[in-house]
Amino acid sequence: MAMHDPHEKNGPDAVESRVQTDFPVERFGGNGSPGVRRIEVISSQFNLVHRIIFFFGVFLIAYVYGLDGTIRYTYQPLATAEYQSHSLLATVNVLRSVIAAAAQPTAAKIADVFGRVELILLSIVFYTVGTIVEASANHLYEFCAGAVLYQIGYTSVILLVEVLIADVTSTRSRLLFSYIPALPFLINTWISGNVTSAVLKVTSWQWGIGMFAIIYPVCTIPLLAVLFVGHLKARRANPQAYKFSLLDQGVGQFFIDLFWYLDVVGILLLIAILALILVPFTIAGGAVTQWKTAKVIAPLVIGVLCVPAFIVWERWCPHPMVPFKLLKDRAIWGALGIAVMLNTAWTLQGDYLYTVLIVSFDESVMSATRITSLYSFVSVITGTILGAIVIYVRRLKPFIVAGTLVFMAAFGILIRFRGGADGTNHAGIIGGQILLGFAGGLFPYPAQASVQVASKHKYLAVITGIYLATYNVGSALGNTISGAIWTQVLPGELENRLGNATLAAEVYANPFAFTQVNPVGTPDRDAVILAYKHAQRLLCITGICLTVPLIAFSLCIRNPRLTKEQTLKEAEEIDDK
Repeated sequence: MAMHDPHEKNGPDAVESRVQTDFPVERFGGNGSPGVRRIEVISSQFNLVHRIIFFFGVFLIAYVYGLDGTIRYTYQPLATAEYQSHSLLATVNVLRSVIAAAAQPTAAKIADVFGRVELILLSIVFYTVGTIVEASANHLYEFCAGAVLYQIGYTSVILLVEVLIADVTSTRSRLLFSYIPALPFLINTWISGNVTSAVLKVTSWQWGIGMFAIIYPVCTIPLLAVLFVGHLKARRANPQAYKFSLLDQGVGQFFIDLFWYLDVVGILLLIAILALILVPFTIAGGAVTQWKTAKVIAPLVIGVLCVPAFIVWERWCPHPMVPFKLLKDRAIWGALGIAVMLNTAWTLQGDYLYTVLIVSFDESVMSATRITSLYSFVSVITGTILGAIVIYVRRLKPFIVAGTLVFMAAFGILIRFRGGADGTNHAGIIGGQILLGFAGGLFPYPAQASVQVASKHKYLAVITGIYLATYNVGSALGNTISGAIWTQVLPGELENRLGNATLAAEVYANPFAFTQVNPVGTPDRDAVILAYKHAQRLLCITGICLTVPLIAFSLCIRNPRLTKEQTLKEAEEIDDK
């Protein structure tokens, strides 16, 4: 039975507390899991001041990891170029996406078992250590190791803020509040270019990345503090509902149960499948093709063999990573399909966009950084306005379908404007990114909200984790395809247009050094611009093809009427079937 104090209600969309004391205490999963019970008790103690501090804390964390992500996106090509391995940029991105895909459902289960606060602390450790390793790396493999650790922390905190917001908001207001973590892009789009340029003027990209090892932990304090205050109030107000033990059956049994609940075997198989199949496609090309070498063939074979093993394991293991019962609902699988196609297509045009802007458009570091951030900037503005509209319209599907159609149109513009130092091409690429961002405000977050409202609260963290995992699978696929096209096409194009194999290899390894000594208008620079335009054209054409299934998935999802409740009644009925 719900326990609710009307004096704690802070507006028409405040969610009623659903703390229960009459259910059996379960060790893992469901409403009885400690993380779910704990956040329900904590949120029931929040008054208006607590909620304001809570959302400010979410905004502050999002501001820092958003600024860091934008800056790191700019510095990553510089890092790979410094290691004379710029073409392997896609490989680094694939590894990050693979880890993110596996980390999302794992982090969701950790949040349910141990609690939301504990996941913040875990994210701080991985985020900080990974950042330090990246900043101090002397070789590409060290940089990749740091990127993987950082990605675990980054992925965990992104999941956490979305789950926390869903924990305390109603279905009709959730879309609006879901944009709080994205609001920093309104600021970061314009200052990130200044920050990246300022750092490079006085020091190196290493310090530009490394400074966030200090900044990020400090900025998590407000959110941790308000959750801790809620924790103390909850223990005093309702000690019975907050009392549970994970070790009631002994430490050994706890770790055995945790092993099965987290589906460790499934996680390892998923990482193996994605990494072993996708990474070889990003390294097989280049100046000298390596398709017939053992380092490409062996991982592909092992990865393919892991696929049936993963399917069989997930079908019969006690706590599968993939909740097959939920996936039978088109509201779920339709939204997951949107997530995969969206990010695959977006990554195709965005993976090497910064490099193309510098080389083909002759943009400055500041300008290129801002242009690559336009998608996020425009999508946040569009999405925030849409969130307010949805509170009154109470429907999501029409906006999702419209967004996918606009997304396709934006790719048409990007195919047309893919290089050139004149004003027309400069305006064209900006217009394309703005339209892409407008589409991005209409359907990615609404698709996430639609998948959340289609599930019970006890499945909220897991289903959000699955959605974000498929989002990152899309990133991995996009990075793989873009890396394969880039490494297979660009070396030959450079050599054909330059007529000099040695110079072509130098440009391919470090294009930024080449642009510094070869201004636009020189024969070599013009030849390189044409080569990069051709490669980017192929990437964008591939992307627009993927918008066709994207539109199809958007037509498959449900269109329920949103309410003031934390979960729709229909979701309860669907999950109980």
